[in-house]
Amino acid sequence: MDTFASLALATEPPTDDLLNRRPYGRNKPLISRTMMKNILGHSIYQLVIIFSLLFTGERFFGIDSGRNAALHSVPSEHYTIIFNVFVMMQLFNEINARKIHGERNVFQGIQSNPIFCSIVMGTFGIQIIIIEFGGAPFNCASLNVEQWLWCLVFGIGELLWGQLITAIPTNQLKFLKEAGLGTQKDDIPEELAGEEEIDHGEVELRRGQILWFRGMNRIQSQGNLRNSHLKDRLI
Repeated sequence: MDTFASLALATEPPTDDLLNRRPYGRNKPLISRTMMKNILGHSIYQLVIIFSLLFTGERFFGIDSGRNAALHSVPSEHYTIIFNVFVMMQLFNEINARKIHGERNVFQGIQSNPIFCSIVMGTFGIQIIIIEFGGAPFNCASLNVEQWLWCLVFGIGELLWGQLITAIPTNQLKFLKEAGLGTQKDDIPEELAGEEEIDHGEVELRRGQILWFRGMNRIQSQGNLRNSHLKDRLI
Protein backbone atom coordinates (compact mmCIF):
# COMPACT_ATOMS: atom_id res chain seq x y z
CA MET A 1 0.00 0.00 0.00
CA ASP A 2 2.77 2.47 0.88
CA THR A 3 4.77 1.57 -2.22
CA PHE A 4 1.85 2.22 -4.57
CA ALA A 5 0.91 5.38 -2.64
CA SER A 6 4.44 6.73 -3.11
CA LEU A 7 4.26 5.90 -6.81
CA ALA A 8 0.88 7.63 -7.12
CA LEU A 9 2.09 10.82 -5.46
CA ALA A 10 5.41 10.80 -7.32
CA THR A 11 3.58 10.89 -10.67
CA GLU A 12 1.73 14.12 -9.87
CA PRO A 13 2.31 16.48 -12.82
CA PRO A 14 3.68 20.00 -12.10
CA THR A 15 1.23 22.89 -12.01
CA ASP A 16 1.46 26.59 -12.83
CA ASP A 17 1.34 27.35 -9.09
CA LEU A 18 4.94 26.15 -8.83
CA LEU A 19 6.03 29.28 -10.71
CA ASN A 20 4.57 31.48 -7.96
CA ARG A 21 6.26 29.59 -5.12
CA ARG A 22 9.54 30.70 -3.63
CA PRO A 23 12.49 28.47 -4.50
CA TYR A 24 13.74 25.98 -1.93
CA GLY A 25 17.25 26.32 -0.60
CA ARG A 26 19.48 23.28 -0.77
CA ASN A 27 19.83 23.34 3.03
CA LYS A 28 16.17 23.97 3.79
CA PRO A 29 14.53 21.37 6.13
CA LEU A 30 12.91 18.44 4.33
CA ILE A 31 9.72 18.62 6.44
CA SER A 32 8.28 22.12 6.75
CA ARG A 33 6.05 23.34 9.57
CA THR A 34 2.99 22.98 7.33
CA MET A 35 3.90 19.36 6.59
CA MET A 36 4.50 18.73 10.28
CA LYS A 37 1.07 20.20 11.03
CA ASN A 38 -0.53 17.81 8.55
CA ILE A 39 1.35 14.79 9.91
CA LEU A 40 0.41 15.47 13.53
CA GLY A 41 -3.15 16.53 12.69
CA HIS A 42 -4.01 13.42 10.68
CA SER A 43 -2.25 11.19 13.19
CA ILE A 44 -4.55 12.51 15.90
CA TYR A 45 -7.65 11.79 13.82
CA GLN A 46 -6.56 8.27 12.91
CA LEU A 47 -5.46 7.34 16.44
CA VAL A 48 -8.74 8.56 17.94
CA ILE A 49 -10.80 6.57 15.41
CA ILE A 50 -8.71 3.38 15.70
CA PHE A 51 -8.64 3.34 19.51
CA SER A 52 -12.35 4.20 19.70
CA LEU A 53 -13.17 1.26 17.44
CA LEU A 54 -10.78 -1.00 19.34
CA PHE A 55 -12.40 -0.42 22.74
CA THR A 56 -16.00 0.50 21.83
CA GLY A 57 -16.43 -0.79 18.29
CA GLU A 58 -18.25 -3.96 19.26
CA ARG A 59 -20.98 -1.94 21.00
CA PHE A 60 -21.23 0.55 18.14
CA PHE A 61 -21.69 -2.16 15.49
CA GLY A 62 -23.48 -4.68 17.73
CA ILE A 63 -20.97 -7.47 17.13
CA ASP A 64 -18.77 -9.72 19.25
CA SER A 65 -15.57 -8.24 20.62
CA GLY A 66 -12.35 -9.41 19.05
CA ARG A 67 -10.20 -8.44 22.04
CA ASN A 68 -10.98 -11.63 23.95
CA ALA A 69 -10.64 -13.97 20.98
CA ALA A 70 -8.00 -16.71 21.05
CA LEU A 71 -4.89 -16.39 18.92
CA HIS A 72 -5.92 -18.88 16.22
CA SER A 73 -9.69 -18.41 16.46
CA VAL A 74 -12.07 -17.58 13.61
CA PRO A 75 -11.44 -14.09 12.15
CA SER A 76 -13.61 -11.51 13.92
CA GLU A 77 -15.72 -8.80 12.32
CA HIS A 78 -14.47 -6.44 15.03
CA TYR A 79 -10.80 -6.54 14.03
CA THR A 80 -11.69 -6.73 10.34
CA ILE A 81 -13.56 -3.44 10.65
CA ILE A 82 -10.57 -1.84 12.41
CA PHE A 83 -8.25 -3.04 9.65
CA ASN A 84 -10.63 -1.86 6.94
CA VAL A 85 -11.13 1.57 8.52
CA PHE A 86 -7.36 2.00 8.81
CA VAL A 87 -6.90 1.24 5.11
CA MET A 88 -9.77 3.55 4.11
CA MET A 89 -8.31 6.42 6.13
CA GLN A 90 -4.91 5.92 4.52
CA LEU A 91 -6.49 5.70 1.09
CA PHE A 92 -8.39 8.98 1.39
CA ASN A 93 -5.41 10.62 3.04
CA GLU A 94 -3.49 9.96 -0.17
CA ILE A 95 -5.79 12.51 -1.77
CA ASN A 96 -5.00 15.00 1.01
CA ALA A 97 -1.29 14.38 0.45
CA ARG A 98 -1.57 15.70 -3.11
CA LYS A 99 -1.59 19.23 -1.71
CA ILE A 100 0.87 19.97 1.12
CA HIS A 101 1.13 23.76 0.97
CA GLY A 102 -2.24 24.72 2.41
CA GLU A 103 -4.32 24.36 -0.78
CA ARG A 104 -8.04 23.88 -0.20
CA ASN A 105 -9.00 21.93 -3.33
CA VAL A 106 -7.22 18.59 -2.96
CA PHE A 107 -9.02 17.26 -6.06
CA GLN A 108 -7.60 19.93 -8.37
CA GLY A 109 -6.02 18.30 -11.41
CA ILE A 110 -6.67 14.76 -10.19
CA GLN A 111 -8.28 13.83 -13.50
CA SER A 112 -5.03 14.65 -15.32
CA ASN A 113 -3.15 11.93 -13.44
CA PRO A 114 -4.54 8.55 -14.55
CA ILE A 115 -1.77 6.70 -12.68
CA PHE A 116 -2.88 8.20 -9.36
CA CYS A 117 -6.55 7.40 -10.04
CA SER A 118 -5.71 3.87 -11.15
CA ILE A 119 -3.63 3.17 -8.04
CA VAL A 120 -6.30 4.52 -5.69
CA MET A 121 -9.08 2.53 -7.36
CA GLY A 122 -6.85 -0.54 -7.64
CA THR A 123 -5.97 -0.39 -3.93
CA PHE A 124 -9.66 -0.08 -3.07
CA GLY A 125 -10.51 -3.05 -5.30
CA ILE A 126 -7.78 -5.21 -3.75
CA GLN A 127 -9.02 -4.26 -0.28
CA ILE A 128 -12.52 -5.48 -1.19
CA ILE A 129 -11.08 -8.80 -2.38
CA ILE A 130 -9.02 -9.21 0.80
CA ILE A 131 -11.96 -8.47 3.10
CA GLU A 132 -14.62 -10.45 1.27
CA PHE A 133 -12.58 -13.38 -0.04
CA GLY A 134 -9.34 -13.31 2.00
CA GLY A 135 -10.74 -15.35 4.86
CA ALA A 136 -8.27 -17.16 7.10
CA PRO A 137 -5.09 -16.38 5.09
CA PHE A 138 -5.64 -12.66 5.72
CA ASN A 139 -7.46 -13.22 9.03
CA CYS A 140 -10.46 -11.23 7.79
CA ALA A 141 -14.20 -11.76 8.09
CA SER A 142 -16.70 -10.73 5.44
CA LEU A 143 -18.50 -7.42 6.18
CA ASN A 144 -22.06 -6.43 5.32
CA VAL A 145 -23.09 -3.33 3.37
CA GLU A 146 -23.74 -1.22 6.49
CA GLN A 147 -20.31 -2.00 7.92
CA TRP A 148 -18.67 -1.14 4.61
CA LEU A 149 -20.52 2.18 4.50
CA TRP A 150 -19.32 3.06 8.00
CA CYS A 151 -15.75 2.23 6.98
CA LEU A 152 -16.11 4.59 4.02
CA VAL A 153 -17.56 7.30 6.27
CA PHE A 154 -14.54 7.15 8.56
CA GLY A 155 -12.28 7.24 5.51
CA ILE A 156 -14.06 10.22 3.94
CA GLY A 157 -13.75 11.93 7.32
CA GLU A 158 -10.05 12.27 6.48
CA LEU A 159 -10.96 14.73 3.71
CA LEU A 160 -13.12 16.83 6.04
CA TRP A 161 -10.51 16.70 8.80
CA GLY A 162 -7.91 17.80 6.26
CA GLN A 163 -9.93 20.93 5.52
CA LEU A 164 -10.06 21.69 9.25
CA ILE A 165 -6.29 21.28 9.55
CA THR A 166 -5.75 23.57 6.56
CA ALA A 167 -7.88 26.25 8.23
CA ILE A 168 -5.46 26.40 11.20
CA PRO A 169 -2.77 29.05 10.52
CA THR A 170 0.66 27.45 10.64
CA ASN A 171 2.32 30.60 11.97
CA GLN A 172 0.25 30.32 15.15
CA LEU A 173 1.58 26.84 15.93
CA LYS A 174 4.84 28.00 17.44
CA PHE A 175 5.58 24.60 18.98
CA LEU A 176 5.99 22.96 15.57
CA LYS A 177 9.57 22.48 14.43
CA GLU A 178 10.91 21.88 10.96
CA ALA A 179 12.63 18.54 10.51
CA GLY A 180 15.48 17.43 8.31
CA LEU A 181 18.63 19.10 7.11
CA GLY A 182 18.53 22.77 8.08
CA THR A 183 20.56 25.78 7.03
CA GLN A 184 23.68 26.25 9.12
CA LYS A 185 25.10 29.63 9.99
CA ASP A 186 28.29 28.77 8.14
CA ASP A 187 26.29 28.29 4.92
CA ILE A 188 24.99 31.88 4.97
CA PRO A 189 27.13 34.46 3.19
CA GLU A 190 28.77 37.14 5.34
CA GLU A 191 26.71 39.82 3.57
CA LEU A 192 23.50 38.17 4.90
CA ALA A 193 24.69 37.07 8.33
CA GLY A 194 23.41 40.20 10.07
CA GLU A 195 19.78 39.73 9.02
CA GLU A 196 17.44 38.43 11.74
CA GLU A 197 14.96 36.55 9.51
CA ILE A 198 16.28 34.96 6.35
CA ASP A 199 14.22 33.21 3.70
CA HIS A 200 16.28 30.20 2.59
CA GLY A 201 15.21 30.53 -1.03
CA GLU A 202 16.23 34.18 -0.94
CA VAL A 203 19.57 33.16 0.57
CA GLU A 204 20.24 30.84 -2.36
CA LEU A 205 19.31 33.53 -4.87
CA ARG A 206 21.37 36.23 -3.21
CA ARG A 207 24.29 33.86 -2.68
CA GLY A 208 24.38 33.34 -6.44
CA GLN A 209 24.27 37.07 -7.04
CA ILE A 210 27.08 37.65 -4.57
CA LEU A 211 29.27 34.99 -6.20
CA TRP A 212 28.52 36.52 -9.61
CA PHE A 213 29.56 40.00 -8.51
CA ARG A 214 32.68 38.64 -6.82
CA GLY A 215 33.65 36.85 -10.02
CA MET A 216 33.05 39.95 -12.15
CA ASN A 217 35.09 42.11 -9.78
CA ARG A 218 37.94 39.59 -9.90
CA ILE A 219 37.88 39.55 -13.70
CA GLN A 220 37.78 43.36 -13.77
CA SER A 221 40.69 43.57 -11.33
CA GLN A 222 42.74 41.14 -13.41
CA GLY A 223 41.94 43.16 -16.54
CA ASN A 224 42.99 46.43 -14.90
CA LEU A 225 46.22 44.81 -13.67
CA ARG A 226 47.00 43.50 -17.15
CA ASN A 227 46.38 46.93 -18.70
CA SER A 228 48.68 48.46 -16.10
CA HIS A 229 51.48 46.03 -17.03
CA LEU A 230 51.03 46.82 -20.74
CA LYS A 231 51.30 50.55 -20.05
CA ASP A 232 54.48 50.00 -18.05
CA ARG A 233 56.06 48.05 -20.91
CA LEU A 234 55.11 50.69 -23.45
CA ILE A 235 56.63 53.39 -21.32
